[in-house]
Amino acid sequence: MMAYVLTNRLVVGVASSALFDLSESDAIFRAEGEEPYRTYQDANIDTQLLPGVAFPFIQRLLGLNDLSPIGDPLVEVIVLSKNDPTTGLRVMRSIESHGLSITRAVFTQGKSPYEYIGAFEMSLFLSADERDVRKAVELGFPAGRVMPSDLSYAEDGGEVRVAFDFDGVLADDESERIFQGPGGLKGFQDHEVFNLDRSLSAGPLRELLKDLHMIQNLEKIKKLEQPQYQPRVRISIVTARNAPAHERAVRTLSAWGITVNDAFFLGGISKGSVLKVLRPHIFFDDQEGHLTATAEFVASVHVPYGIANESPQGTAISLDILETVA
Repeated sequence: MMAYVLTNRLVVGVASSALFDLSESDAIFRAEGEEPYRTYQDANIDTQLLPGVAFPFIQRLLGLNDLSPIGDPLVEVIVLSKNDPTTGLRVMRSIESHGLSITRAVFTQGKSPYEYIGAFEMSLFLSADERDVRKAVELGFPAGRVMPSDLSYAEDGGEVRVAFDFDGVLADDESERIFQGPGGLKGFQDHEVFNLDRSLSAGPLRELLKDLHMIQNLEKIKKLEQPQYQPRVRISIVTARNAPAHERAVRTLSAWGITVNDAFFLGGISKGSVLKVLRPHIFFDDQEGHLTATAEFVASVHVPYGIANESPQGTAISLDILETVA
C-alpha cells in the first residue's frame, strides 16, 4: 500500500482546545489533576463537545473537499493534542458526531505536539495554548493562538472568508523594524517607496495564503466547467498600510504569484470597523491588543511573530499604531 502523501494539499493542525469548547473539562484538570480529569472524560465519552472558536473555519475548510475526487482531499485537518490516546477518544467521537471529516490525530500525553507541524507539512497550526504557539513560531512553524470568544455563528452556506494582516503575518517584519527605527513613519514610507520593486520575504502564514490561493485556482477551473458554480474561498488583506506603502504590499503578493479578493489599506482607520462588515470566519494578526477587541465578533488568531512580539508582554509598537496616531 502506497503512503498517503500530504504534498499539494492544505494541511491544518488543530488542537482540541481550538476546535472545541473545553472549558468545563479543563477546569476539572486544573482543579483536581489528571486522574479525575481522565475519569470525567471517560464518563462523558459520548457527550458531544460544543464547537470552539475555530470550529466554523475548520468546518468550512473541510467542505471544500468536494472540489477533489473522493479519497483525495484538498484539505487535510489533523488533530494535535496533549491528551493521551484514552482521554482523546472523546475528542474523536465529538468530531464524528459533528460530521467533520477528520480521521487523523496525534495524541502526546502531556507533551506539546507542535514539534510535529513540520513532519505533517502543515501550513497552519491552531491552538488556544499560548506557550505552545509561541514555541512553534520560535521554531519557524506557522502557528496562531485562537483568542477566547463567545462567538456564535449562524450558518451562511459554504463560503470560507479568511482575513489577514500583512506585515508580521504574511510578510516578515522588515518594514515593522524600519517603522520602529529613528525615522518613524516617514522613514518607513520612504523605505517602502525606495524598495518598491523588492518583494518582502515570507512571514509565518505565507504558505497558508498560497494553499488557499491554490484552491481558488481550482475553483476558477470549476467555474469555467460549471458556470453556475459560485466560488467559496474569499481572501482579504486588512492592513494599517496606506499610500504610498500600499504598492509594495501589492507587488509582493504579485511576486509570490498571488492575488487576493479584497485589500483594505486603512492608514489609521480601525480594523475592527472593517471586520464588522467583512465578517471573516477567521482573522490573523500579529497584534494581540487589537485581537482582544475583534474577538467579540470575529474568530481572531494571534500570530506571535516578529518585533511586535519580542518584548516579554508582546507590546512593542508596530505599524498598527497608525490606528491610534494617524
